[in-house]
Amino acid sequence: MSWLEILSYIAIAIGIIQFLIITIDVIRHPQMMFVMNIVWPITGLYFPIIGIWFYFTLGRKDMKKQDHSHHSSHDTHESHENHEHHEHHHSKKPFWQGVIVSTTHCSSGCSIGDLIGAPIVFMTGWTIAGSVLFADYVTEFILAYILGIAFQYYGMKMNNNSPKEELKNAVKADTWSLLAFEIGMFGWMALSHYVFFSEPPRPTNVVFWFMMQIAMIIGFFTSYPANWILAKKGIKHVM
Repeated sequence: MSWLEILSYIAIAIGIIQFLIITIDVIRHPQMMFVMNIVWPITGLYFPIIGIWFYFTLGRKDMKKQDHSHHSSHDTHESHENHEHHEHHHSKKPFWQGVIVSTTHCSSGCSIGDLIGAPIVFMTGWTIAGSVLFADYVTEFILAYILGIAFQYYGMKMNNNSPKEELKNAVKADTWSLLAFEIGMFGWMALSHYVFFSEPPRPTNVVFWFMMQIAMIIGFFTSYPANWILAKKGIKHVM
């Protein structure tokens, strides 16, 4: 077994352990926004060490705020919900931390699409112009876009807008951040496919999934500036 395979097993194992720890914790202490109960475990899965740190420093902060509001509020149920929605849209975290949470939100939708898309392409043997990588790009982008918008839609659905208006806002908010994520991710995938290996690893090999982990992490960092700009312009809300 090569050093790269050993490193891959370690990174994947850390991701799975983090996924399980965060999943158990969000089941016991659900997030204010339901979709974040999915976002945080996925962040732990692809982001070793940093992902679980994000959750316990940023995700847990939101839960503590929620617990405080549950114990201190004596308003009606409707007023309480409005209070939580207001806190969601006007995060008390520093702006840069709120952008991190917004980026995990966007990145998780993309990552789920990528995790589903790669095995589909491998099992079907689909290629575009004779390239498995191009087939991966198309499949993963379509799935990531659909899931990313879905995550954004249910994350933004806090106002009294019509479903059509909410969907329009979700598309506007997610498109640029998703493109920024995929640029980083697809760039690393291209290097893995054409530069790093004489024969690209397949989904049956642990190295493939380690390369995917790295690609998602790079996607997170390329998406962060886009989320910052979108939040500054008021197109997205920091979380």
